[in-house]
Parts: sequence; structure tokens; C-alpha cells
Amino acid sequence: MSHPRLTDKPGAVATAAAIRAGELSPLEAVELAITRIEKLDAHVNAVVVCDFDRACGTARAMTAPRADQPLFGVPMTVKESFDVEGLPTSWGHEKFAGQTAARDSEVVRRLKRAGAIILGKTNLPPDLADWQSNNPVYGRTNNPHDHARSPGGSSGGSAAAVASGMVPCDFGTDIGGSVRVPAHFCGVWGHKSSWGLVGKRGHEHPAFAGRGTHEGALSIAGPLARNAGDIDLLLKLTADRPLPPPSGKPFSELRLLALLDHPACPVDEAVRAPTEAAITALEHAGARIDRASDRLPDLSRQHGDYMRMLNIAMARGAPAPDGKRASATDWFDLLDAQARNEAAWAALFDTYDFVLTPPAPVLAIEHRETRFFEGEVTIDGTSRPAADTLAWAGLATFPNLPATVLPIGATGALPCGMQVIGPRWSDRDCIAAAAAFAEILHG
Repeated sequence: MSHPRLTDKPGAVATAAAIRAGELSPLEAVELAITRIEKLDAHVNAVVVCDFDRACGTARAMTAPRADQPLFGVPMTVKESFDVEGLPTSWGHEKFAGQTAARDSEVVRRLKRAGAIILGKTNLPPDLADWQSNNPVYGRTNNPHDHARSPGGSSGGSAAAVASGMVPCDFGTDIGGSVRVPAHFCGVWGHKSSWGLVGKRGHEHPAFAGRGTHEGALSIAGPLARNAGDIDLLLKLTADRPLPPPSGKPFSELRLLALLDHPACPVDEAVRAPTEAAITALEHAGARIDRASDRLPDLSRQHGDYMRMLNIAMARGAPAPDGKRASATDWFDLLDAQARNEAAWAALFDTYDFVLTPPAPVLAIEHRETRFFEGEVTIDGTSRPAADTLAWAGLATFPNLPATVLPIGATGALPCGMQVIGPRWSDRDCIAAAAAFAEILHG
């Protein structure tokens, strides 16, 4: 199987290896990345905050890598919502466009400590609340595979920059598929980390900056890259707790559950066909894959609870459009429902190692002027509320589970991904399993 690729540029680990081998200096690596951005971004508009002069200065000052700098000299970008000292953090709002960060976010600090050089920041939708990356400050980001379509959101600029080869990797965030959907739409790798694994200090809405609002229910930080090894390294470097190495369980012994149907939202044939083909290929390679299980939690109830918690969290408790405001009792009831749901998924993983699902029920959506979730989406010829599509992201988000997205194929020129969901804290196992699957699917 093949999937559309836009670049053959090396990833983060390969770039670091070339620098260590003396084949490339940090300054040369940075200048090459800047050249690619200046050439490609006129059509994509992914890297919307540039910090090229400081990046070149940092690269010139780098001498020899330390043992704790596996990203020594590697140029990269981060989502605009992460604070980078001296750069604006607007979350897509004009009134915050001139507000610059006084210090680096924790993720950026750890990436820099590992030797990475931050070239700038990538585009997103206002308040990180859409599957498009379009805002009044920086404009619209296009999908590099088809400029009439979205790269996804809210980490759409991140995925577009990585897919087009501008940078080898980026760091985004995810509460409603915001890492996974852009990875799926753009044909790259993305990882939704276990909730609480990667600290989000310094990732705060500018309206509430400095008030301790960075973590938040459901929301996580996670990397995007073009291969599994880069994703694994980026996660290890930013995790707040040590992660055990992958179990090394043989592929033939893995117990897998493929889930392609959800009571809240069907999957379009453009996604179903490459997903079915990937599952069949894994079965032919010896995988044991079930298509149904009575151990699955009540997905309809899970989706309803997820949407209620998501809407309250995104609005920070402000009244809903109908004027109703969630009470403290409502919130504690949702926390109880989340705990029960997390326990139900843990019981499922007593039987299965991983669950394989689409990250989203559609491929890259066409641009629209309004928010995607406020409108309709067509799935197999039938129109339905676009918000229903969040059901597939919520599978892993509500129970706080890790999920790795890998490219599996395409329909026409548009890439398609698959998410590998595992037990909480099994992040590196998810990445390793996805890497094994990619080897079978793509060789």
C-alpha cells in the first residue's frame, strides 16, 4: 500500500544524526529549513510567526552536542498557542496579536534543552476550536495536498508544515482530534498523549495567561512528524513522567480490535475503504483482529458525556447558546462518568492490546467561511451535523487514552490515517505498534 507524500526531506532523528556526523552544521540545517519555508509557505501559509534571525543566531552559537541533546541543531516549529519567549501568542485573536510571551512554555523549554532550534510558530483557528486553521490574524492555512482543502485543526499549521517538508517536526495540542485529524488530513504521523503525560505549562489562552489555566480537562499536548521514531523521541523528551519502553510483544501475538462503526457518526467510504484495506493487509500478515466486542463501553453514552464535557471545558463554564450554565454538580457528575468510562476501557484492554479506528470519518474537508462544527458535513451522500464527526476523536479523548495516527493510504490524492488506541500510559507501545503496522503496509 502507498500513501501520498510531498517530501523526501529527512526527519528530526535523521537530521540530528547528519549534524553529529559532521555532514551538516546546525546553521546549514536551519538555513535549509528557512529556504523551504520561504519557497513553499506562500501557497500553504503554515508558519505564521517567523523567528528566523534568532534561529540563525542560536545555530551559529552551537558548538558540540551534549549527551542529553538528541535534537542538537534540529530546526522545528510549534503551534502558535505555545508560548515562545519574545513571540506573540494570540490564539488567532486580533486583540492579542501584539501580546508577546515573557518566557518559554514547558514543552518549548524541554525541546530547546534537547538541542532543537525553534524557527517559528504554526497556524491554528481562534480558540483552537475548529478543524480548519483560519483566523483574522494570520489568515488561512491550506492543505499541501490540495490547496482548496483544510489541513485540519486545530494543529493544522503544524501538520501542513511537516507534510510539505518545511520542518521535520512540530508540537501541537489535542482535545477534539486537534493533533490526530491534521495528521490524518495531511498524511503525517501524530500522537495524542495520555492525558497528564506532557505538561502544558505556558500553553494558556491569552485572556487567562498567568492564572494557572494551562492543563484543562481532556486537552493534551502531542507531537507531529513524518515517522514513528521522531514521534517517540519527541514524546520522551517532553513527558512529565518516565515511560516504560515498548513491551516488544511480537506482532503475531497482538490482540487487536478494529472499530469502524460508531452509533453517533458513520464513516465515509473514502475513509472506510483504505482503512478496511489496511486491516485486511494486517490480517494477511498474521494479525488477529476482531471486528466487534461486547466489552466495548456504551459508545453512545460516552459520546454524549464527551460532548458535554468538551463544550463546558472549551467555554470555561460560560453559558451555552441556550443560556444554560453547567453547575458544579453537573461537572462532578461528568467526572464520575469519565472515571466509569476510563474503567470500562481498561477492562477492554484486558482482552485487547490496541483498538484500531479512523481518526475522523471524512478526509480533508473543503474550505468554508464558517466554523466547520457550526455547519453540516456530507458522509456517503447524506448530510448530518458536522459536530457528530467528533465522535471518533472522543473515543480516546474522553477516557484519557493515548492514540497514535499513522498514514495508511489514500482515496484519490487525499491521504488517510488510522489511529492506534491503547491503555493509558502505553504511549510508546502505541507508537511502536503503529510503526510495525506501517512497515507491513508500506514496506
